[in-house]
Amino acid sequence: MTERIDVDVEGGRLAAFGLGEAGADTPPVLAIHGITSSSRTWLATAAALGNRARLIAVDLRGRARSSELPPPFGLDAHVRDMVAVLDHLGLERALVTGHSLGAYVAARLAVQHPERVQRLVLVDGGLTIPESRDVADPEGFIDAFLGPTLDRLKMTFPSVDAYADWWSAHPAIAGADVDPVKLREYAAHDLVGEPPQMRSSINPQVVRDDGLDLFSDADADRLTLPAVLLAAPKGMVDDPHPMQPLAVVQRWADADAEHRLAIGVPGVNHYTIVLGDHGARTVAEVIARAAVA
Repeated sequence: MTERIDVDVEGGRLAAFGLGEAGADTPPVLAIHGITSSSRTWLATAAALGNRARLIAVDLRGRARSSELPPPFGLDAHVRDMVAVLDHLGLERALVTGHSLGAYVAARLAVQHPERVQRLVLVDGGLTIPESRDVADPEGFIDAFLGPTLDRLKMTFPSVDAYADWWSAHPAIAGADVDPVKLREYAAHDLVGEPPQMRSSINPQVVRDDGLDLFSDADADRLTLPAVLLAAPKGMVDDPHPMQPLAVVQRWADADAEHRLAIGVPGVNHYTIVLGDHGARTVAEVIARAAVA
């Protein structure tokens, strides 16, 4: 079951979607996607959760059904939007989960508005990216780090099926346990335009603005509320360079063992930790436990 929720924010309306089963006693969870993704990142996790929790998955401004929202972009703008979502839903405090960029947004939300967040489930994001330390040229780093992703935003596709096929062949997805039906919905939700000139809805400016914001000190290091960080052993193209190395995540958890927990998820990369069945089941179990904690 998917329910669209439109939220008034600065500059227009932000789209959010209720994913999963909606029962009277089903706890809602604010779910925030990655830098070039959308609410459909969470389809597999929502399916794995069943009626244990319902995800309120946003399309961040500059993407998918929120693609027409104007600047400002960056983490602070996304935090203001997330507060607006919580207000719209009447949630005084919420369990919040975020993947990749979404984890950084979630951590900043918890630091700036700790009274609005019960717990955090961070998925392969939130801590300083190792390769970004001491970078003299942040824009050059973003161009190199997100190069293939930024290239995708310039591409056109003749149909939804063609775009889904492109994703199926992506190095992070090919051969992985990703449901093709969910992957097609993920692809379809991103596209705008008409055949044969369809393209990603993602505003390239928002990618650069959000990416540059990641060079600030990690908000996750300042968290004082309960938080779990799940780490993938492989990177964005199934490479052996994880965004959140488990050893780094474990040191973060050890710094406040009362409130923090590190979990390594074997056999996944930065994408399949949420898009793949195994990764999504693991994330769902952590969310479900946090929802009743």
